[in-house]
Amino acid sequence: MKNLKNKLLAFNFICLSFMVQGCSSVLRRGPLPSSDPPLPPNFPDAAGKNNSAMIGWKEYFKDSNLKALIGTALENNQELNILIQEIEAAKADVRRTKGAYLPFVTAGGTAGLDKTGRFTREGALEANTQVKPGQEFPDPMGNFGFAADFDWEVDIWRKLRNERDAAILRYLGTQEGRNFMITNIVSEIAQSYYELIAFDNQLVILKRTIEIQQSALEAVRLQKANARVTELAVRRFEAEVLKNQSRLFKIQQQITVTENKINYLVGRYPQPIKRQSEGFDKLAMTPINTGLPVQLLRNRPDVRKAELELAATGLDVKAAAAKFYPSLSLAGALGIQSFTFDTAFIIPSSLIYGAAANVMAPLINRSAIKANFLGASARQIGAIYTYQQTVLKAYIETVNQLAQIKNYGKSYALKTQQVAALSDSITIAGQLFFNARADYTEVLFTQRDALEAKIDLVELKQEQINAYVKAYKALGGGYNRAAGGSGNTTKMSVPKIVGQLRGGN
Repeated sequence: MKNLKNKLLAFNFICLSFMVQGCSSVLRRGPLPSSDPPLPPNFPDAAGKNNSAMIGWKEYFKDSNLKALIGTALENNQELNILIQEIEAAKADVRRTKGAYLPFVTAGGTAGLDKTGRFTREGALEANTQVKPGQEFPDPMGNFGFAADFDWEVDIWRKLRNERDAAILRYLGTQEGRNFMITNIVSEIAQSYYELIAFDNQLVILKRTIEIQQSALEAVRLQKANARVTELAVRRFEAEVLKNQSRLFKIQQQITVTENKINYLVGRYPQPIKRQSEGFDKLAMTPINTGLPVQLLRNRPDVRKAELELAATGLDVKAAAAKFYPSLSLAGALGIQSFTFDTAFIIPSSLIYGAAANVMAPLINRSAIKANFLGASARQIGAIYTYQQTVLKAYIETVNQLAQIKNYGKSYALKTQQVAALSDSITIAGQLFFNARADYTEVLFTQRDALEAKIDLVELKQEQINAYVKAYKALGGGYNRAAGGSGNTTKMSVPKIVGQLRGGN
């Protein structure tokens, strides 16, 4: 018997050695790509040391109508509400994984009857066995009991705890996804709102131009009546008026579409959008302070989400690798059981208990575990590249918007001078025409150029404002960091966040 035990121990040791060697061959991987993207120390033409992303949208946007729209959207937007439910599902997954590494204890009771045949082995044993002197087993025989079962997989290799921590990180990622969606909603509503105001100003400009052109048309008709111009001049002026009148309806349609786009983002059916359109050309946005490029890593929700996903995939690899090693599980049961309800509570006669420990390790046909490990490794490398791509995108978006603010500002100043020059040209051309010193086409073309320049000036102002809005978004602004959730975790390291959420376990 002793030799047999020694042989079994030797066999188990050999199997374990082969298994560990096989694990080490599978777990060898090439060097991972660097997950730390080299960011430039400063933005080109950076302004200010502080970061505008730390300013809430309520402080950044001064228009009360716009702030009311954004506030309503953050309560009613359907896409945001859908994402919130996905966050709740992720939270439930965290609860599931947090309990997976803890012991499972179940309790229950049984009650039943069992009739055994007299000429069976069990029946013969019952017939020849007495419960007490002169008393036989009841027929049919009852079965009454109550027991508690204990089952626990000991997390030796941190497989279950790594799965739990990965779930926590992905839950935080859904929170950052929510913040990113809030940033997008704030930005999209602001851009659409200012686009709507730009259309209003274009409409005003077009109506004033039509009034001027109608006056010019009447003057040309009088000139024709006095035989000073031909019918061609009348028809050309009339065509220009009709073209701009038709253009009015196109702008009105754009206003309707933009209003309904805002209504959709706000989560309500079409209705007029309250806005203040006057003074658009003098509108000034809050100056942008870029801060440092490295601040994008903690201010941009999409970068934070990519970072959390990267950390989660690293834990997935560790959990997948742990499946190659032996697992230890403990099981036990404690209860009472008897064939009559009265005797079930006679202790220790009715007491039942048991305990077992199992050590299991994959030895043959480990291809599924190997495939799971290789898949987790590939996903980790993919997450590294995704993180690098997200950081690069964040930096380029910010640089582009800063350049747009600068260049559009210079372009707007020059375009303003052009509009002023063309507005003076309309008056001069009209005077020369009535004094027969200029052709009617000069008046017509001057009016057309002035109109296009004014429309372009409004569009340029809109693009300039959009650049400020997009720069604010690119820096990571637009969601409320003081509202709890992951907003308070953006300055913490990933391990510290996980440690807080798992309660130090």
